Amino acid sequence: MARMTMTQSQVDRRRFLATATAAAVAVRLPASLGALAAPRAPLFEISLAQWSLHRALRGKELDNLDFPKKTRSFGIGAVEYVNQFFADKARDEKYLAELKKRCDGEGVKSLLIMCDGEGALGDPDEKRRTQAVDNHHRWVEAAKFLGCHSIRVNAQSRGSWEEQKKLAVDGLRRLSEFGDKHGIFVIVENHGGLSSNGKWLAETLKAADHPRCGALPDFGNFRVSDKETYDRYVGVDELMPFAKGVSAKSHDFDDAGNEVHTDYARMLEIVVGKHGWRGHIGIEYEGGKQSEDQGIAATKALLERVRDAMQQALDAKAGGGKAGVDGGGK
Repeated sequence: MARMTMTQSQVDRRRFLATATAAAVAVRLPASLGALAAPRAPLFEISLAQWSLHRALRGKELDNLDFPKKTRSFGIGAVEYVNQFFADKARDEKYLAELKKRCDGEGVKSLLIMCDGEGALGDPDEKRRTQAVDNHHRWVEAAKFLGCHSIRVNAQSRGSWEEQKKLAVDGLRRLSEFGDKHGIFVIVENHGGLSSNGKWLAETLKAADHPRCGALPDFGNFRVSDKETYDRYVGVDELMPFAKGVSAKSHDFDDAGNEVHTDYARMLEIVVGKHGWRGHIGIEYEGGKQSEDQGIAATKALLERVRDAMQQALDAKAGGGKAGVDGGGK
């Protein structure tokens, strides 16, 4: 029997029909099947605050340069440094280049540097306040070198409510102007004194009125004084409109893996559900009943468990969120 052959036009027509049919089928495919091919980004990413390992670092069991590798061992891909663990290296480009190289080698992203011991940005003495601002400049530059988006500072001051607000605003605004030149945010943590009063800190940040000045809400730092503790849920809610990062403080866990001082489901509903945070949330374990490694792992597991539950709830409601500063934040 003679074998039939097709002309080029017939071949082209068949190819066209096959392509058109495949495209039509793809259009009719359920969105859920399309999602299988492209993994969905999590509601938020998890980072590791270096303070979680402060005992190991102070005891020389862990070197600052090995922090990225240690972070990756927990399956975490972003770090938040503490300046005191490389206090004399802020302008040591060789050292910073090595730290950056190790981050790159581990596939770890540098997010921010937590700065302490550089003076009070709200000092009543103008000369000391100016010196405090100047002292932070090197950390802005180091943050830029490492690829961070922010430095975390304190709004320490003295005086009445209004006096402290005025003084802190002055220091924060001046430092934020310097940060703006380097593309770095200056973010304030609730970290003792009036800064642990969510209302005061929110008022201060609003008064600073600078696009580079923001907040790092911490789940647990709401002890204003020996006699006053601010409501942590109210405080985080008040600070989230200014947030450029979020710190998940943890101390102790029950048998079910829940943090006993902070209801993480309630807190994350405020952070993620109400305020639409989609950036990194940093683990900051400070407990003493477990080892630092165990505490970090427990906090990570809790964050992941609550995140999964929130995602399931959002899927049921077909919800969404906002993008942000650190590649997925607010």
